[in-house]
Amino acid sequence: MATAFKTSASTRDRMIEEARALFAERGFYGVSIAQIAAELGLTKQALLHHFGTKERLYGLVLEQIAGELAGLKASSEPGADAARQLQDWLVAMISDTPPRIERSRLLMREILDNQIRAERAGSWYLKPFLGELVTMLRGVPGWSGASDAQLRATVVQLLGAVNYHAVSGPTFRGIFGTEAAQAMNDIFASQLRHMVHAVLAAGPEA
Repeated sequence: MATAFKTSASTRDRMIEEARALFAERGFYGVSIAQIAAELGLTKQALLHHFGTKERLYGLVLEQIAGELAGLKASSEPGADAARQLQDWLVAMISDTPPRIERSRLLMREILDNQIRAERAGSWYLKPFLGELVTMLRGVPGWSGASDAQLRATVVQLLGAVNYHAVSGPTFRGIFGTEAAQAMNDIFASQLRHMVHAVLAAGPEA
């Protein structure tokens, strides 16, 4: 449990990081402001002083994630075509590191646990990221004439594969064992590239 902070900036960052971990583990509805505050060694009132509401704190977590996802676009070599950029961006999302696994869990929860909150959400922090993927897909040869619905459906399909892989690690390690699960993980990036290539080559009417 954190008990001290050096600056107001670091205090805010640590609050967001703690909230991010708890939201990833339990979902928006599974964690309270009081629980986040307790993990930080603060009072509920102190946390609310910084963020106002749990919804605002959750929004800042999603904003942070959206920024990270946007940063992954730079994973391609300079001059790479749109298809390669899309492949590289998706593969960069599956790196098996704790922050990225946590991020994928949050993305899954934002989709699966969001039915009530979606009705009153004022901001969609992941919308620019999804829009960028759609724009990139439209730049792939054969996809320029695709409808928005076709492009969005394809992006959702590809993101589904990425996020499912990222969040399934603990379960598959339990079922198959650590060594076998790691072997699966090692080949997934290559399989993902092949899958993306096949989807792009098939075109929007497939």
